[in-house]
Amino acid sequence: MRKIIAVWITKILIVLGKLGGKKGSSTPGVFALKICPQILEILSKQVRSGIIVVCGTNGKTTTNNLLFSMLRDQGKRVVCNNVGSNMLEGVVTAFVSAAGIFGRLDADYACIEVDEISTVKVFAHLVPDYMVITNLFRDQLDRYGEIDITIDYLSRAVTMAGDVTLVLNGDDPLVAAFGIKSGKKCVFYGVGEDVGIALHETKEGRFCSFCGSELTYQFYHYSQLGDYDCAKCGFARPPADFEAKNIDLTGGIAFDAAGRRISVNYRGFYNIYNILAPISVLSLLGLPFDNIDKTLAEYKPQIGRMEPFRIAGKSVIFNLSKNPAGFNQAISTIAGDTAEKDIIVVINDNAQDGRDISWIWDVDFERLSDVKAHSFTASGIRHNDVMVRFKYAGLENTSDNGNVKEAIEHALKTGNKVLYVLVNYTALFSTQDILKHLEGKG
Repeated sequence: MRKIIAVWITKILIVLGKLGGKKGSSTPGVFALKICPQILEILSKQVRSGIIVVCGTNGKTTTNNLLFSMLRDQGKRVVCNNVGSNMLEGVVTAFVSAAGIFGRLDADYACIEVDEISTVKVFAHLVPDYMVITNLFRDQLDRYGEIDITIDYLSRAVTMAGDVTLVLNGDDPLVAAFGIKSGKKCVFYGVGEDVGIALHETKEGRFCSFCGSELTYQFYHYSQLGDYDCAKCGFARPPADFEAKNIDLTGGIAFDAAGRRISVNYRGFYNIYNILAPISVLSLLGLPFDNIDKTLAEYKPQIGRMEPFRIAGKSVIFNLSKNPAGFNQAISTIAGDTAEKDIIVVINDNAQDGRDISWIWDVDFERLSDVKAHSFTASGIRHNDVMVRFKYAGLENTSDNGNVKEAIEHALKTGNKVLYVLVNYTALFSTQDILKHLEGKG
């Protein structure tokens, strides 16, 4: 009876939340757990073929949702927390939303994005069959601390996960070392060639996780990702079970993987990893790739993942950039766009962002001086801090306006073809609302 009441109350709250314009979906899960603390355990055990959990600092939402789309397009019934509510309560909401009114779940698979620190709480309620880890970067220092704290949480969670198979980005030495130390079955994916995109950026994990010596790199992709080895103890990039080769970044992304050519009109090298990870899982599940080209072509990125808008005749590209690695990849994408452009950077310091924004000094803003930008605007709660960073990056034509809407409207009045709007987390939904309003008005 508690289970059924929890399902009814949660479904009512989900509907009320949508009517109220809520983008997230954690609150209904809070009430579900209060009414029936075993609700997630009960529902997760009804998944027939497998539960896949996706973790990692960057890319987990896209990776998880692409996997969901690939499975759905093969006719599978899949539970997924699509909107990225990736803590325990959001996971509960996703399962209850997919269940019937009497608490029965008709699902072949579950694709669940989980916040790294929340894995211990989530795994106390469900046992994953596969766990994808995309990468490990510094993120929200006052919440996560340094990377070793995040790794400790993941280690405890994996210990709880029984016979889970780890699907790991082998190009990240922190992720690869984590897998080797875990003692679990590990499957590695990665990019097997130098594509010439390395930056002079801070590399978080350039020291060996086993002996502490500095790793030697044959080449970097970005941050600490690349082809590495340790001359002292022999730790090295593991052979990739699923590898992307023959990379072409001209006018999109194209590469060979899993015996076929993948070609998509996506922006950003990092999307190779976002595609390669779900392809690896699909292969492990023994499922075919018949519809993958159609799935990738029709996939709609989640909010703020190089999301396009057309406003007043100008192309507006909206992107979530919430840590140094993500920001630097956004800058790489901007650098590859030869059009005249304007750039707005919106930084907040609300609780979900982290109060400590010292990480902006690890972002390679200096590279923006060569991207044909007409103007650089600092906005958001910490716009003054961003202006200081602009100053020390040597950028010209800078201005600041803490009002995001005014900053966007002013930039749209210029004659340039493209406007890039880069935001951190709590500016995401509010800025998207502004852009949607302006697009509709236009």
